[in-house]
Amino acid sequence: MKVLLLGGTGEARRLAEVLSDEFDVVSSLAGRTVDARLPAGVVRQGGFGGVQGLTDWLSENAVDAVVDATHPFAAKMTAHAADACRLVGVGVPLLVLRRAGWREQPGDRWVWVESADEAADLLPSLGERAFLTIGRQGLDAFASAGVWMLARCVDPPSVLPSWCELVLDRGPYEVSGELELLRKRQIDVLVTKDSGGDMTSAKLVAARELGLPVVVIKRPPLPAGVAVVSRVDQVAGWLRDRR
Repeated sequence: MKVLLLGGTGEARRLAEVLSDEFDVVSSLAGRTVDARLPAGVVRQGGFGGVQGLTDWLSENAVDAVVDATHPFAAKMTAHAADACRLVGVGVPLLVLRRAGWREQPGDRWVWVESADEAADLLPSLGERAFLTIGRQGLDAFASAGVWMLARCVDPPSVLPSWCELVLDRGPYEVSGELELLRKRQIDVLVTKDSGGDMTSAKLVAARELGLPVVVIKRPPLPAGVAVVSRVDQVAGWLRDRR
């Protein structure tokens, strides 16, 4: 059974290891992250060329199933996967693996918003020194927010912003380190996406301990009708059922 695994996340790397002994897995990486951590087995890097390109690739490579384990905010790739799987012959089964989102804990001061633009509009009412942890995609929305900003990314944006201080770093992060950063930079408001997982959740604990408000950007909706699981161990069973 040939499986295309759309990856780029820690869950996708674990999936590649778990599935490779039982299935013919090809992991696909978009190639946006420099020096990305490669999964085990066969790896394909680069885009497909939109929905038609992905449709052609699935057909030409006789793919039996697609598992989308991309980032929860990779909405375009997920939409393309859903469309392409529907267009190939009689259809290719698609499973979306999405880690659970973060949940508010006692003491949290979270403000949920729909977009980076909405988050930027809110900042002046919440603080004067913001810490942006949304990655390099969407940073431009904050260019005119009117507060001092520190932005943390894995890779630098294609055009370096002049309106904020940039720090390049990759998780996982520890609570002690996040507390030190927030205190040293005198951060009074945190901005993040609801990415979920443990790799970057330490900042939320640190913000809670310091009593800081956190602006949380909601996840984009999934395409209608797609099958979804939240754990790596659920994927193999789903694939076996479709042999």
